[in-house]
Amino acid sequence: MTEVSDPIQVRGRPGKRGVPTTLYDLSLTELTDLLQRDGQPAYRARQIYQGAYQHQVESYDQMTTLPAPLRAHLATSIPFDALTLEQVYEADDGETLKMLYRTPDDQLIETVLMFYEDRVTVCVSCQVGCAVGCSFCATGIGGLQRNLTAGEMTAQVVDAARRAKTRDRKLSNLVMMGMGEPFHNYAETLKFIRIINDQHGMGFGARRITISTSGIIPGINKLAEEPMQVNLAVSLHAPNDALRSTLVPINHRFPVKDLMRACDQYIAKTGRRISFEYALMKGINSDDDTARELALLLRGRLCHVNIIPFNPVDMLPFERPAEADIDRFAQILSDGGIPVSVRYSRGLEIAAACGQLRARHLEAANT
Repeated sequence: MTEVSDPIQVRGRPGKRGVPTTLYDLSLTELTDLLQRDGQPAYRARQIYQGAYQHQVESYDQMTTLPAPLRAHLATSIPFDALTLEQVYEADDGETLKMLYRTPDDQLIETVLMFYEDRVTVCVSCQVGCAVGCSFCATGIGGLQRNLTAGEMTAQVVDAARRAKTRDRKLSNLVMMGMGEPFHNYAETLKFIRIINDQHGMGFGARRITISTSGIIPGINKLAEEPMQVNLAVSLHAPNDALRSTLVPINHRFPVKDLMRACDQYIAKTGRRISFEYALMKGINSDDDTARELALLLRGRLCHVNIIPFNPVDMLPFERPAEADIDRFAQILSDGGIPVSVRYSRGLEIAAACGQLRARHLEAANT
């Protein structure tokens, strides 16, 4: 991450609410057009993309294939990066890293990098805060501050890739399960995915990207029409409207029956399986009858359920069920013909629950 002082705006492309348009905001076509307006050949844009995304340099100065005058010009006309690293937290014997970044307009966002034996996964934020207001999520406590730009999302991924590279590992998977609702920031989210998917840059495969939604039906419908084969995860957390509406307030607008219809249409259109995320909370949505109702709801659908035992948040009243109860819930789903996995959250000791670290940091700053 680079230090950003006064926001510098690309000519003709004003920044958003004080946030500069950076290199990471630009598609290869946009960058090529900007350079050609300055009399530069098109291949310079490909060189810059290669340096930024394949070599993952940290500044224009490290792009030694470019002439020095061009590097100096780029540094003053197109900021390289808009995020400043605030702090890095480690957990799980260094296998989980949580990065806290500061944006040019003094907001804080979180990114989690997780090392597994067979993969390296980054969890990306798409908003500062969130408007959905799920009752068990720390992100929405302060409401929505603003959307992140495509460049701010891209910067999270590039920094994660650099950190993986220092361990001789390669970033293999990306999940949009950090702060925010991706479908409330649809245009910038899809632009971000196209940027990191570009074969001239990072070339991050679409099938290794998962977009998670709280159930925004128009977004599900739009994603079904996209040519990129990204994965879709739906945060379900309950099999009926009465319970889901207390956990995920957006359910009042997009109830379970309508959500399932949209998911069926998505599967029919794309032929791709949907993952249903289920945060399991003691005494809330973890009893046997709820498990059987969930199995009945999802039976016959091309799907997979990820049970996520609740990651405790000190500012919220929910608890994680006992391990035996978690296993029994999963077994009921499996017996009901539903493919299921239990995915234990990482980084309990570093407040890795979504939005928790930011909330703690803001609380400490105000005391």
